[in-house]
Formats: sequence, C-alpha cells, structure tokens
Amino acid sequence: MQRWPTADVLVESMRRLGIEQCCCSHTVVRESADPQEIREGNDDILGAMQRYPNIILGQCHVNPAYAQAAQDEITRCVVDGGMVGVKLYFQYRIDEPLQFPIVERCIDLGVHILMHASHPTAPENINSRMRVSSGEHFVEIAKRYPEAMIVCGHIGGGGDWEWQIKALRDAPSVYLDTSGSVIDQGMIERCVRDLGAGRLLFGTDMNHVRGVGKLLDAKITKRQRRKIFGENFKKILDRRRI
Repeated sequence: MQRWPTADVLVESMRRLGIEQCCCSHTVVRESADPQEIREGNDDILGAMQRYPNIILGQCHVNPAYAQAAQDEITRCVVDGGMVGVKLYFQYRIDEPLQFPIVERCIDLGVHILMHASHPTAPENINSRMRVSSGEHFVEIAKRYPEAMIVCGHIGGGGDWEWQIKALRDAPSVYLDTSGSVIDQGMIERCVRDLGAGRLLFGTDMNHVRGVGKLLDAKITKRQRRKIFGENFKKILDRRRI
C-alpha cells in the first residue's frame, strides 16, 4: 500500500506557515478497505505522533463493515494510543446503521468523528460514489445523535459546496471544515454567514498553503478567523473523556 508522507515534511510545512498542531489521518480510500490495511495506515499516524508529540494529533481511521475490528482499532488507537478522534471515509454513509456503534463509542469517549463528504454533481462521480455522505445525511445522523461531535469534511473538496452549506443549516451540532483544493471566491464568507464561525474548523487536505491562504483572504473578522484557525477545535479537544 502507499505509505503516508513523512512526518518531517509535514512538520516543516507547518513550521513555515506558523501552524502549531496538525490533526491527521491515513485513510484507505477503497470501499473494500480491510482491517490489516487500515491498521497499517493508523500505525503510520501513531509513529508520527511519537516522533512529534503534541504537534501531530492522530485520527483513527476505521471501516464500519468490520464492526469488531473497528471497535478494537478505536481502543488501540484512541484509548491506548492517544489519538484524538475517528476518521470515516465513504465505505458507508454517515447515517447508515453500521455507523451507529462507532458514533456511540465516540460519544462515550468524548471524541469527534471526521467524515469524508461531498455533494457530487458530475454523473461519473455520482455513479462511482453512491455512498458518499452529503449534507442531508449529516442532518439525519445529527437528529439521531445530537450530542455527537461530527465534522463534515472539506467544504472545498469538490461538488456543490453551496448545496452542502444550505443542507447543514438544519444540523446545528455538525461542524464543517474548510479544507479542500477548491478555493472559490466567497466560499469561506458564505460558510460564516450561513453557519456561523463557531461551527467552522480550519483544514488543509494536505495543501497547507491553499488552506491558510483562503482563510487569510476571506473577508471575515479577526475574531472569526481566530475561532476557525484553532479556538473551535480546542473546544472539541477539551470535551475528551480519556
């Protein structure tokens, strides 16, 4: 499998841009991702955390199709290994019943879930990503588990980002991160206007320069920018029970 980029490169990029901490995961993007592949990816993150303690914060990737393996991996990586959250990909939508035990475990531990998300519009993407989570799916899981800390991943990851924002207005407990390579003018301002700066989390999706640049360029207040850059996520970390 392709290995995770070196922690040294990541931390050097952070240093140049003044980023003090980075919350990372190693995601196996295939629908059939098996427990051994997932474990190897999580091992990469655990190693990076050991190399750069309190700088690299890990998120444990799991595939809910392997229910017991997913719970065991959360124990290994979050409870015992010190990771701060869980990362889910589009093997299943966030509102599907297979996800419920994972959401409940994260509630018990007081940790967040970052869910890969998109609202694809191109026919080829719609057909190939039938289980990708879109805004309405986050609304459903938030209604079922309003106490859960769930993050809708990368508003700039492609697809109809305006549709995503509109849908998330009906899920006030769901956070949205700013990552993704799309840097359309007005995107951050629309997020702040419709959802509020208190629900936004800074993210880069491995491109630190674009991630930082689109926030610095956004026509928002310094107070709003501080919330997005770190204050909101600090509040999430403060809710951990382990």
